[in-house]
Amino acid sequence: MTQAATAPTGIVTLAVETATPEALAAFGRVLGRTADVKPVSVDFYKGRVLMRYPVEFACEHPVDISLATVDTRPPEVRYMERHFQHTQTFIPLAGKPFVVVMAPPSDGDLPDLSQARAFLFDGNAGFTLHLGTWHEFPFAVEDATDVVVILSSQTGYDLHQRDAVTEEAFGPDLDKKDILARTGTLIRFAPPTARA
Repeated sequence: MTQAATAPTGIVTLAVETATPEALAAFGRVLGRTADVKPVSVDFYKGRVLMRYPVEFACEHPVDISLATVDTRPPEVRYMERHFQHTQTFIPLAGKPFVVVMAPPSDGDLPDLSQARAFLFDGNAGFTLHLGTWHEFPFAVEDATDVVVILSSQTGYDLHQRDAVTEEAFGPDLDKKDILARTGTLIRFAPPTARA
């Protein structure tokens, strides 16, 4: 079966913001070298290796490390999901930029769409979501964008249980909702241009 088309009754158009530690504070943490994360004071290789701990990764199940190759797609968000048992992490390879649409964690059954924001990651750093942050999978700015995804193995189990018609999924870790069908709202953003 295929999903029935849902015509939006409302459209939210988001400006694409630069992903900075300050802008991302409500959603997660930048996984990269940032001014607020100092190296630990351990002397590795006579000071030639500096270790930092910019994010706290948490997971209640075995961890999967996967590589997603993402091509460009329409800059529209129909689905958003959140995770209850792990802090999903995205790490770009080859310096390719991508956009992520997110909404802060919420107590309700749906994200607060008035809080949704679109962030452009320049490809030089990744990010780790806070538990419960609503998000859509990254949107590539150019085809064949490779992104390492660190996630709970439970997420895969939960996705395999998705509804064949709505494509929504729910399980111990994952809550994936069809935002358009449930709210009548389609989220859009103006895609940034690919590098020359």
